[in-house]
Amino acid sequence: MTRVLLAEDDPAISEPLARALRREGYEVDVRADGREALEGATQNPDMVVLDLGLPHIDGLEVCRRMRADGRTFPVLILTARADEVDTVVGLDAGADDYVTKPFRLAELLARVRAMLRRSPHETTEGPEEVVRLDPDARRAFFEGEELQLTAKEFDLLRVLIREQGKVVSREQLMREIWETAWFGSTKTLDMHISVLRRKLGDDAAQPRFITTVRGVGFRFEPNERD
Repeated sequence: MTRVLLAEDDPAISEPLARALRREGYEVDVRADGREALEGATQNPDMVVLDLGLPHIDGLEVCRRMRADGRTFPVLILTARADEVDTVVGLDAGADDYVTKPFRLAELLARVRAMLRRSPHETTEGPEEVVRLDPDARRAFFEGEELQLTAKEFDLLRVLIREQGKVVSREQLMREIWETAWFGSTKTLDMHISVLRRKLGDDAAQPRFITTVRGVGFRFEPNERD
């Protein structure tokens, strides 16, 4: 499951935001001050949502220290400071994007989804893997040969590999890839899974990579050479 570190000291913001993120399918670790945020960052979350006005150590310094420690996960700043200079300082400290308070929840959630899609941090890679992704170039490789994937096929494979070994629900896949709360038919998803299996030389009856978990979703099996 994708893990989001939420560093916000105001419960009136952190509590509803944490609930919204969990509804999106993320695991959320809430920290209320800068020292706790730095401690949470050592757990290597997939993304950080960081308030600038944290007690003990402010958000700018937290961001600087995380980057100095080599943490590459995306950082989204929450700030009550609308001044352009403050925004530039935050981005210079290593943040990837910012949202100004008060913010619309739907916009913030959209920013989170977009940043996680762009982030190479969320995708496991390595020369020992049979299926490998280059998220920056949006290229996928199977046993060293490049796969010809559509945009949706690439995004689907990316999410499954990111969560490999875990069951990913149909609802989560529809939400992340088609960006919609889906309550109806998932024939579009099934079609993309079928095509992706074919391109990976996979067999639904005896899957090597993508296993169907009936009534729930799909699981990408460990992606390593024998």
